[in-house]
Amino acid sequence: MPDLDLDELRAELDEFAQPQPKRSAYTPLEERIIAGFEDIVRFREEHGRAPQHGEDRDIFERLYAVRLDRLRAQLDSRALLADLDRFGLLDLADQQDQSEPEDLDSDALLAELEGIEATGDITKLRHVPSREERRAADEVANRERCADFDQFKPLFEQVERDLETGVRGTRPFVRDAGFLKADITTGQFFIIGGQIAYVAKLGEPIRAPNGQADARLRVIYSNATESDMLLRSLQRALYKDEAGRRITEPSAGPLFKSEANNDDTESGTIYVLRSNSTHPVVAEHREVLHKIGVTGGTVEARLAGVEKDATYLLAGVEVVSTYKLFNINRRRLEALIHKVFAPAQIDLTITDRFGNPVKPREWFLVPLVVIDEAVSRIRDGSITECRYDPMQGRLVMN
Repeated sequence: MPDLDLDELRAELDEFAQPQPKRSAYTPLEERIIAGFEDIVRFREEHGRAPQHGEDRDIFERLYAVRLDRLRAQLDSRALLADLDRFGLLDLADQQDQSEPEDLDSDALLAELEGIEATGDITKLRHVPSREERRAADEVANRERCADFDQFKPLFEQVERDLETGVRGTRPFVRDAGFLKADITTGQFFIIGGQIAYVAKLGEPIRAPNGQADARLRVIYSNATESDMLLRSLQRALYKDEAGRRITEPSAGPLFKSEANNDDTESGTIYVLRSNSTHPVVAEHREVLHKIGVTGGTVEARLAGVEKDATYLLAGVEVVSTYKLFNINRRRLEALIHKVFAPAQIDLTITDRFGNPVKPREWFLVPLVVIDEAVSRIRDGSITECRYDPMQGRLVMN
């Protein structure tokens, strides 16, 4: 056998060298960085662009935009994510359409970005679901366009108004809250993935592979999509979503109390007005067209300068009735009254002093005697069981 020097021997052996095994596992931190970036990639796939900053953007897009900024600034994370970055999202040179980062003092954004430290250290990222958690969330992501969304749109609009006025509230969806799968029923609303979800249909009970009861749901979302997920899948997704909430049923809340909260007042006045406007619609219905409102001050002070206010139809008004109430949450009371009489709200558009079209609210085609009855029912608490029927011209029980 001829002698080989060491260099020749190494060259011969190189051909038989085994490739180095690839790392098959990531650290928990790397798993969360990857999972967070997969959110951004999925957004790019769905929207055809990188997430952007801006107050007009969805809160989750704003979250992804901030997260992407942090990832771009970290060389270690860019190297970790290079194989996943098929859209070049981490390439700073290609980001031409990004607006300037928004003010991170925004209360809404800070609420969603809780856990991302201001230092910009990617190792401080928290609340990014792992791949295991994401598999449960993916069951929610398989949605399709809701063809009959127009049927459900008014429901979502009403829920949003109820949340704004305090008629409805939200509760965290957590395991220790005593909220069982059986409690998910038709007609309930939830917040999941940043969208309001409505359970439109609950199918026949079925038996899951583990022997537990389950059912197929039809769930409609406020972004005009729907899914036919299982009841257990909805429950699991709500558990995994840290921002997941159950929206409570409508309630006026405690209108009368022995003690006042910060947003209560010692007394309030319900006032009922008629307009002196010469607008044809107003003139035709003047005897039954009333503006119903609540004030904590004097009615006279509230009505100063109404002739210049489109809310009051740019005309003088007549105070036809007032009702004094004590220890009352004015905001909730007014929301309750408007909800009861919503079917009789007038659809009227007028032009304000600057030529802009305005749709006045709080004007209802309701006889004064019915308003008197409604105030009586407010005092005894039975108003929450009533609604106004315009066809019958009276309050009826729900």
